[in-house]
Amino acid sequence: MAQQSLLGRLIPLRFRKSIPVVHLVRLHGAIGVGTPLRPALTMKDTNGLLERAFSRKGLAAVALSVNSPGGSAVQSAMIHDRIRALAEEKKIPVYVFCEDVAASGGYWLACAGDEIYADPSSVVGSIGVISAGFGFVEAIDKLGIERRVHTAGESKSMLDPFKPEKPEDVERLLALQVDVHEAFKALVRQRRAGKLKDDDKELFSGAFWSGRQALDRGLIDGIGHLHAVLRAKFGEKVVIRTISAPQGWGLKRLMSGVEHNFAASALEAMETRALWSRFGL
Repeated sequence: MAQQSLLGRLIPLRFRKSIPVVHLVRLHGAIGVGTPLRPALTMKDTNGLLERAFSRKGLAAVALSVNSPGGSAVQSAMIHDRIRALAEEKKIPVYVFCEDVAASGGYWLACAGDEIYADPSSVVGSIGVISAGFGFVEAIDKLGIERRVHTAGESKSMLDPFKPEKPEDVERLLALQVDVHEAFKALVRQRRAGKLKDDDKELFSGAFWSGRQALDRGLIDGIGHLHAVLRAKFGEKVVIRTISAPQGWGLKRLMSGVEHNFAASALEAMETRALWSRFGL
């Protein structure tokens, strides 16, 4: 028995068929916007991790840990579609575990899972589209500042925060938001087919819920944490391996952020902070 135990430790995991292996990818942060210390989730930066996660033969599953307040709809869609393409190509099941927040684009990512789990206190949902900003028209008048904008194209300065808002510009923005919202709703209906338990008006209102409330509405499949759920599915011997960025990647991103335009970095930080603060974080 001792000899068998020693041989078991010496044989690489890929040759030990009795031990299921799950690869874990953490999708944490705002999508498409970030800061030097909290990089954004983008297709460019996650694609390599996802390909590595699905590359092993005989893999029991891929687990995704999602903790995101949302952000770019395009980046959300691209990352989601890449996960589904790899899962279908490799025929590997995907399990998603929501942490603090899987809302808006974060829930878009969560929908890449064949099953979605959350903590009872996780924030889940926010299936909607938002655009927010400020108007500084009266402020610059009081300061005696003259706004000078020259464009080729009458709509090029649409929704300029230093100019009065035009009804036709707002109408155009709302029409764009409707298109994005319809794409989001179609994705949720497809990925959660037969599971949704609330009416469309409530589910797609942009509201968000606790994990337990999300379960009641069919937005997730269960309440549970990553290790406990995976052990229940694959046994106590399951090995969970985190697929992370190469060493030094974080420092490289940090230095890149330091060199980035200061004003742009400040605006990105404010936008990221606003995304998280919508959910009390």
